[in-house]
Amino acid sequence: MNQIQPPDSFDPDSLRRKVSEIRTLSQETKSGDEETVELNPLARKIAQQFRIDTFSPSMITGLLRLCEFAMLLVIGYAIHAFYVGMGLTGFYALVLFGGAAVGVLTLQLADSYQIPSLRSPLRMMPRILAAWAAAFAIMALMVFFFKSGQHYSRIWFISWFAVGAVYLVVERHIIAYAIRRWARNGTMERRAVIVGGGEPAKELIRTLEQQPENDIRICGIFDDRDERRSPSVIAGYPKLGNVAELVEFARLARIDMLIISLPLSAEARILTLLKKLWVLPVDIRLAAHAKGLRFRPRSYSQVGSMPMLDIFDKPIADWDNVAKRIFDLFFSIVALVLLWPVMLGAAIAVKLSSPGPIIFKQKRHGFNNEIIDVYKFRSMYTHLSDPSARAAVTKGDPRVTPVGRFLRKSSIDELPQLFNVLKGELSLVGPRPHAVQAQSHDRKYVDVVDGYFARHRVKPGVTGWAQINGWRGEIDHDDKIRFRTEFDLHYIENWSLWLDLKILFLTPFRLLNTENAY
Repeated sequence: MNQIQPPDSFDPDSLRRKVSEIRTLSQETKSGDEETVELNPLARKIAQQFRIDTFSPSMITGLLRLCEFAMLLVIGYAIHAFYVGMGLTGFYALVLFGGAAVGVLTLQLADSYQIPSLRSPLRMMPRILAAWAAAFAIMALMVFFFKSGQHYSRIWFISWFAVGAVYLVVERHIIAYAIRRWARNGTMERRAVIVGGGEPAKELIRTLEQQPENDIRICGIFDDRDERRSPSVIAGYPKLGNVAELVEFARLARIDMLIISLPLSAEARILTLLKKLWVLPVDIRLAAHAKGLRFRPRSYSQVGSMPMLDIFDKPIADWDNVAKRIFDLFFSIVALVLLWPVMLGAAIAVKLSSPGPIIFKQKRHGFNNEIIDVYKFRSMYTHLSDPSARAAVTKGDPRVTPVGRFLRKSSIDELPQLFNVLKGELSLVGPRPHAVQAQSHDRKYVDVVDGYFARHRVKPGVTGWAQINGWRGEIDHDDKIRFRTEFDLHYIENWSLWLDLKILFLTPFRLLNTENAY
């Protein structure tokens, strides 16, 4: 029987470093795992059932906090308007906003925004009302401390507390009903795939099923082993294929999490799996089957009551995704307002310079390898255009029109991609989308760069970290696509809104260097 090693041996940072070392090995060791595989009919059918996006628990609880803050504020103002008057003095405004904010804060401290708490309003109601009362006690103390009691109505203050308490009681029962309904119809759930079969997978499934408040939905099991070691059905769930098929399954279905169900001692096999799976935009967790193990702080999370080692996190998820989308919409609309004369002039110039459409559409890889149509101002003669991008544009390329040469050199030809941003297919900042058939020396990029598809873990962008660092223009050498991919992965692993803002600000200045743009 294998001996369990000390917990320090399973530090996820160590595993990440080893995966990074594996993916940077010589291309001569590539196994072709990136090749497209066909799913079996059952796996494809199940993947199609999970195509619709869901709301994560953190999104639901975040929206609830915003809703309760707004409603408690509205209740306080409505009572003020009815009893005191429509106009607000500075003091009343301060108490209203401060009271609503402190109310949400005390409810947060009372753990009333956890999904299990939201499912059980009767059990949580004493704690919720106590938190609301504590918020008003804090406000009363502040008013007393600053000797401002003469500036507000005590009847208004007490009425706000009473009506707010009634609202919280009613609202929490409605939320509990909604959460149960969302859990049943799949609106609010985290979709997980188990990697690895046999007894460890069976134990994991049984543990999750024993937790009725768990929000995990198991979509299937994938394992490379044959039926002697990994049966076709485990605890009622079918084995849908091998690990190579899992990558294709995760491209079709909206999966949130991969749970590797292997003994912690099987490090070599775990690393082999991670080398194949790290390119996916999902959380990757390692189920800790050995009971009694203690892990380093912040190296694990809980799925229900089960500890999971955090190996990889989805790069941009939940509220980060919302913030990035708002960022994209705001700045793309601003850009369209400022640049529409330039775009109109470019459209007229393209139309007058040569026959053919103004806009050129090209199939490119989007988020999670989805194929999208990316818009550009047409820069080539129509009969010479190359939608597949098999032949890269070179300096003095005869396929490019005179107008197109200027548009490409100035990057004005990329401006229609702002409409891709509005549609949600692109982000303003991210790895540049490459044409599906793009090549370097007759080899597709995926054959040149190991782990190339990992750059698709986020939406592609109109501009990116690689572009502002000089990696722009023709890819006439394998090292150019390798270096671009490394810069793209650096961006993904270090993403923040501040980094996006920095890249967006620097882009116009970097465009002044047109040496590699033609």
